[in-house]
Amino acid sequence: MPGPRRARIATHAALILWSVISLFPLAWMLSASFQSTAEIYSGVHLIPQSFRWDNFVKAWDQASFSTYTWNSVVYTVSTVLGTVVFASLSAYAFARMQFPLKNVIYFLLLAFLFIPVPGAFIPLYVVLARLHLLNTQLGYILPMVNSSLPVAMFILRRFFEALPQEIEEAAFADGASRVRVFWSIALPMSRPAIATIVILTALGTWNEFILASVVFNDQSLLPLQVGLQTFQGAYFTQYGLMMAATTIATIPIVLVYLVFQKSIITGVAAGALKG
Repeated sequence: MPGPRRARIATHAALILWSVISLFPLAWMLSASFQSTAEIYSGVHLIPQSFRWDNFVKAWDQASFSTYTWNSVVYTVSTVLGTVVFASLSAYAFARMQFPLKNVIYFLLLAFLFIPVPGAFIPLYVVLARLHLLNTQLGYILPMVNSSLPVAMFILRRFFEALPQEIEEAAFADGASRVRVFWSIALPMSRPAIATIVILTALGTWNEFILASVVFNDQSLLPLQVGLQTFQGAYFTQYGLMMAATTIATIPIVLVYLVFQKSIITGVAAGALKG
């Protein structure tokens, strides 16, 4: 057997093994969500003996889990929309327009990347308190958008800079305005980068825990991850319910990835070809 073929087979075998190891916890979580507590304690069964769909019904109805899930959907959608809108506008301005101190302002904005989110909790809490935004949805969404902007702006600026200048010049020659060029040309062509930002922002917002614990006192405003901890504390010994709740918390973000994965792969391939 030729050497390159052996190396290829060994690489594929290692990747398959790594995939199985990575997916096993998810498979067990999904399987356990359909099992009773007694069946889980009896050993590891990837195929449940009897599918207990009522675990999902109980997890959804008890401990306000449906409220937590809806809150997370609202926070995630709002943060993603805010991040995409502000990041795309600012990134296009930094990539295509000329104005005084452009690079200085850009790098000052990127400096937020070096500030850990927990390190800003005290000044953030003071600002939200003075603006009367504590324990409000807006007081949670605005910091989440702010924390997502630097990375999103960095990704989009690099993508806008790589777009062919000739396309914009042709549009300007036809009488298109800067806003029309941005909306009709630059934004559609940056779809793979926007898909990447959507997934990164959605994943970060959906799994956020610490900031929500600081901002919210009202249980009805808590996002899913904080509510999930409350749920686990109340049903610690009922592993079937816990796994059903965790599965519900996992499914939406997996669906987001499945929807946008084609755009991400296209963006990676485009970047490789440009390089």
